[in-house]
Amino acid sequence: MDKKEETTIEDIQTLSRKQQRNILKRLFSFAWAFKRQFVTAIIFAVGLSVINIALPRLLQYYMDHYLVHQDTGIQIIIGFAIVYFIGTVIKAMVQFIQNFAFSMGAERTLESIRSQLFRKLHTLGMDYFDKTPAGSIVSRVTNDTKTLYDFWTLFLMILVAAFSIISAFVAMMSVNTTLAIATALFVLALYFLIWLYQHLSSKIYQRLREYLSQINTKLNESLMGISIIQQFGQQRRMIAEFEHKNNLYFTQRNKMINVNSFLLYPTITLMFTLAEVIALGGFGLESTHTIVAAGVIYAFISYQQNFFNPLSNVMNYMSYFQDGMVAGYRIMKLFDNQTTSPKQNETSDAEIAVGKIEFRHVTFGYVPGEPILKDISFVVEPGQTIALVGHTGSGKSSIINILLRFYEFGEGQILIDDHDIRDYSTKELREKLGLVIQEPYLFYGDISKNIRMYDESISDKQVKQAARFVDADGFIEELPDQYHAKVTERGSSFSAGQRQLISFARTIVRNPKVLILDEATANIDPQTEQSITKGLSKMRDDRTTIAIAHRLSTVQDADQILVLSHGRIAERGTHDELLKLGGLYSELYELQSMD
Repeated sequence: MDKKEETTIEDIQTLSRKQQRNILKRLFSFAWAFKRQFVTAIIFAVGLSVINIALPRLLQYYMDHYLVHQDTGIQIIIGFAIVYFIGTVIKAMVQFIQNFAFSMGAERTLESIRSQLFRKLHTLGMDYFDKTPAGSIVSRVTNDTKTLYDFWTLFLMILVAAFSIISAFVAMMSVNTTLAIATALFVLALYFLIWLYQHLSSKIYQRLREYLSQINTKLNESLMGISIIQQFGQQRRMIAEFEHKNNLYFTQRNKMINVNSFLLYPTITLMFTLAEVIALGGFGLESTHTIVAAGVIYAFISYQQNFFNPLSNVMNYMSYFQDGMVAGYRIMKLFDNQTTSPKQNETSDAEIAVGKIEFRHVTFGYVPGEPILKDISFVVEPGQTIALVGHTGSGKSSIINILLRFYEFGEGQILIDDHDIRDYSTKELREKLGLVIQEPYLFYGDISKNIRMYDESISDKQVKQAARFVDADGFIEELPDQYHAKVTERGSSFSAGQRQLISFARTIVRNPKVLILDEATANIDPQTEQSITKGLSKMRDDRTTIAIAHRLSTVQDADQILVLSHGRIAERGTHDELLKLGGLYSELYELQSMD
């Protein structure tokens, strides 16, 4: 199993009654917003139970008072047929309104849960996404929420069954008290059956949800990395791993099918058959010393059907109870996750005016007690360019991550314009700190929307100016639809250089005070890199720039270069000063010069 999986098989235990009550309470709190639809469904469920009593009673009266007489007129027969037909039509209409109202309430509840889950995901810190596979998250937002629809349907079945059982029992008592009590005793057997089913199915359903999450994770990984899989001939391995996960899921489904087949519908059918046998036997014994009207027998058997049929529906949907409880548990676990983004003073009106950056003795680690950055201190004056260089894992990207507030740092202080970074609102930081990453992500849509990032306050003129500023207008205006040219998923129809140019324009259109370049030219061919060097120089004019660089030739003109090693600043100075020092930077430069 993936070590990054949020919930492991070893963590799975049967949900206790207290946990189940807590999950139900929280799920019902989501449904409360749509109580009008659910109350409507309940009212019509009551009406349906009344109709189910009235129709058999009508036929009983007709059979016992009219069919036994040969002189019953055609008008009476037609009259009873019309009344019964009208009652049946009303019953169908009541069932429709009941199901429609409940379905609308359930769908709106699921929509609300799914939307709140999606909003919750966007409040979580990057640490959560580092530890949780994308497929597992997708499974919670899609599969788990969809499971809740059948879960809500079960509650409708329970409500209908409750009203039907009570009304049917009262009706049976009015016909034959002894046989009604004998029929009701089957409820005790049903209670034991439900307890046994929950006991056997709980852990199976938890494993089912977990294996389905793993299947989604494996599928997502395969689709995202399909080119690498094919390049290195890993198809057979990936297929074998997927089949292993799929077989685990199939094994649990097979166990669940066995449990469902034995304990659900067949058992209820057996109970109904036994109850019918007892009822017919009882009326048979009664008929040995008195006359039993045929209508009475018909009515009682009909009431028994009304008693057991809703139970059959409940038991058919009972399999969704544990599935829904597990889905609810996983959903609530996501809602309860406290891996939030670093907190900012969202009410602050402080603005980043000049872009001075200062780190004061900053220590940071992704895992508590395992610092990646150790006592980092430096100052970048407004308009200056500082470069971060060093071996892989030295801490360069970590400095960027905490500056952008993707992660909360530990000790020390980060200042922007001599104010603590926490004193700025998130909106101000995102607007004034512009990031260009090594592998830009383009969204499905068109070029214009990707540059303005769906911000309609940015005009078409500003979009074109930004593209022209970074020399992206050249290839864009050669396209048939120019700025409205279609962008496929991840921008796969454009070259790496073109995607990077679009991301440059995306950053510059917001006119940030601080520019952060995370090896922005790493994936660009030399010809394209040469064409945007001028654009990068213009981007850096009058802006504080922090650039991560693996190719030292791209940062030789930086005002200051910080050389990181094992999370500490080993050297600092200009390009020439560091070469004269003859230390780590000089070694890195000589190694790259030899390539």
